[in-house]
Amino acid sequence: MTHPFTRALRRLANRVPAALRREDGTASMEFVLVIPVIMAVFMASFESGLLMTRSIMLEQSVDMTMRELRLGHFPSVTNKLLKDEICSRTIIFPDCNNNIKIEMERISTATFDFPAAPDRCINRREVGEPVVTLNAGQQNDLMMVRVCVVMDAMFPSTGIAMKLPLDSDGGYGLIARTAFVTEPS
Repeated sequence: MTHPFTRALRRLANRVPAALRREDGTASMEFVLVIPVIMAVFMASFESGLLMTRSIMLEQSVDMTMRELRLGHFPSVTNKLLKDEICSRTIIFPDCNNNIKIEMERISTATFDFPAAPDRCINRREVGEPVVTLNAGQQNDLMMVRVCVVMDAMFPSTGIAMKLPLDSDGGYGLIARTAFVTEPS
């Protein structure tokens, strides 16, 4: 007479090869292996599309605002006015007025030396208004405008967002540059 434990081990040993040959559940196994890759590609594509949309909207709003400025439609140019005008034309920038920095400098037409300083974005940890160069210029002056808006990535762990230069708070800077000549009035 064999021991019950030995009989149970023999039955288990007979079932293992049969269990390894079974094919039910293979589709769910493939799904589990493939879905993380598909989701990563989807999230990276969405992040890339959102980044491009935001960039295009910033460029367009800066161009439209600077057109209004150079044509003399603003009675007095202030940092707040330019921020409000640019942010009102960009609809998908959360908290735009607090995350935007605008610099406007006159360029010498004798040398055409553009500023060598790198583009600077706002530090969201600082309280108060950052110091900016804002010079509206006189008639026929060549002006360079640099605008930077700090945005947070929608999916920061995707490949697109991981390659972006991020600030200390995890935001990336969208930068738009333009130049114009102030029209005579």
